[in-house]
Amino acid sequence: MMDWVPVVFITFKVLAFGICMFFAIKWHYDQGKKGKDTRALLRNSAKVAVIFIVVLGGVLFLAFSLAKTLGLDLSLP
Repeated sequence: MMDWVPVVFITFKVLAFGICMFFAIKWHYDQGKKGKDTRALLRNSAKVAVIFIVVLGGVLFLAFSLAKTLGLDLSLP
């Protein structure tokens, strides 16, 4: 009965992060059109993407660490 909850929450999290990342890159791209050169814009976008991946990994690590500390079973069926 509760098997669908992680699927819904993970899907929501992926969609939310994806939408936020899209708008962050779009904002940086639009700021770049105002006078910055394209190389600097792409470099900044790559930095933002790398920081996002690192933070996402950290959040996943903390979530699984907390779940394991609380004694939740995280093994796959």
